[in-house]
Amino acid sequence: MATTIEIEDTITVGALAERLMIPVTKLITELMKNGVMATVNERIDFDTAQIMITELGLDVELKESAHESEAPKREKPKASAKATSRPPVVAVMGHVDHGKTTLLDAIRGSSVAAKEAGGITQHISAYQIEHNGRKITFLDTPGHEAFAAIREHGAQLTDIVILVVAADDGVKPQTVEAIRYAQNAGVKIIVAITKMDKEGVDDNRIKQQLSEHNLLVEEWGGDTVTQSLSAKTGKGINELLDMILLVADVEDLRADVDVPARGLIIEAHIEVGRGPVATALVEAGVLKPGQFIVSGSTYAKVRNLETDNHKPLNEAGPSTPVTITGFKTLPEFGDEFMVVNSEKAARTQAENVANMRQTSSNRGISSNELLRLINRSNELSELNLIVKADVQGSLTSVVDSLATLNTEEVAVRIVSTGIGSITDNDLRLSKTTGAKIYGFNVVAPSAIRQQAVRDRIELHLYSVIYELIDDVKSELEKLLLPKVVETDLGTLIIRGVFNTTKTNVICGGEVTIGKLAVPAFARVKRDKQQIMEVELTNLKRGPTDVKEVLNGEMCGLSIKTSERLDLQLGDRLEVFSREIQQRHL
Repeated sequence: MATTIEIEDTITVGALAERLMIPVTKLITELMKNGVMATVNERIDFDTAQIMITELGLDVELKESAHESEAPKREKPKASAKATSRPPVVAVMGHVDHGKTTLLDAIRGSSVAAKEAGGITQHISAYQIEHNGRKITFLDTPGHEAFAAIREHGAQLTDIVILVVAADDGVKPQTVEAIRYAQNAGVKIIVAITKMDKEGVDDNRIKQQLSEHNLLVEEWGGDTVTQSLSAKTGKGINELLDMILLVADVEDLRADVDVPARGLIIEAHIEVGRGPVATALVEAGVLKPGQFIVSGSTYAKVRNLETDNHKPLNEAGPSTPVTITGFKTLPEFGDEFMVVNSEKAARTQAENVANMRQTSSNRGISSNELLRLINRSNELSELNLIVKADVQGSLTSVVDSLATLNTEEVAVRIVSTGIGSITDNDLRLSKTTGAKIYGFNVVAPSAIRQQAVRDRIELHLYSVIYELIDDVKSELEKLLLPKVVETDLGTLIIRGVFNTTKTNVICGGEVTIGKLAVPAFARVKRDKQQIMEVELTNLKRGPTDVKEVLNGEMCGLSIKTSERLDLQLGDRLEVFSREIQQRHL
């Protein structure tokens, strides 16, 4: 009967060896056999421990010890009885190219879409407008599939989601994804049917498609509000803003202002002369310059507090998007921030979070990675990359998107990531690891580019995310072993053998199936047994060289062999072509 051992979801190699009552060196050796360089203090997860027990042939059954589930998804601050009304936070989501940014341009009176590379939004952007004397905060989220993490992040920040659907295109995969994010976040959805200025469009078709995804519009007996509009002509936009304020009134959005300010980091990047700069949304309290805030593993004394267009603010209340400078290091995309009483308190909290994250990052190899190492039939080919991006959100999207390209044969290995321009350190690391450098929305100074050329370092800069992903996909495809495709051509029966040397045979025969062509290969069959595989190098019909011979015709042929072939009358040649094809992911 197997011994049962109870362990937690992760355990160090040393502790597992002790529980299994085997020398730790034996366990480390087994891990190394499977391509895992582990130390006694390396942490492995529960599934990896099970795999190792199987590999060692131990009669042991592992049982995962009961532990508290992961912390629930972060909730928005709860308002007290003293809370006051606040502006609604509205995320604009939908399929790429359906006009989200164009709609926001019309609302804001700016032109952002023209400035965005590839005409698609590359980051979350946030700003406030006034309509009928009331403020509305808008978040523009990227539509390309690579930005799924940013869109989900945006949905969790908001009270209302404007789901943009183009009347001429309909509900698309990213539309469905946006619906799911909004429903999971429990926020109200207003559907904006755009491009109604185009001829032949029908918003009823869109409403039918929405009903197929559990969004039944009001006029059909449901509770989903829709507004048909044209961002190009401006028709319907005021009605959309009125609807937003109406929904906000029904939801009775409130927040406390007499509490320490807190909120969420939307984006973060490095600016020359200003250092780490974060875009954040205040959710409760009033944020002011000079206050100490902590966000994840970093903290700041708020040096500058600005609007989205860089105008200074004396304070920022709930639902206000702000730009903050003064952070010691770059805050993480999606981290919460909160005001604390002193720099000492901020530093202590940040250090505690940094230590926890470091412990978490040292969990060691995952079971999936170990299984891939154990079960691979061929050596896994890895593409080493250094990835730099302009802001944290973009970096997350790029890295997450690249991970989806991995297969059992080829995989992306991220050697290093960072925010900001390409540096000397990136070049040095590239030389050491052989990694290609990919930059998204960042620059490489002239001296860096020249050094990269001298050192033969591959440096790729992109401003459109799907172009970057396509490039990496192409590089991975080069690592795939090519596919050998064989196509049967025909069969020939040997009727005469005229000359035989060590590596060549000249013979003649009759084509009985299909046709013969050169160059080609053939399997020499005698009865049902294969004698040898050979190469056809020449065909003759009478004295004339030909490229092919058809069924029922007689011909002479030259055969190239790897060793001497004693061909006999009646032997059969099964002729085929062999083509090497590049495989694709």
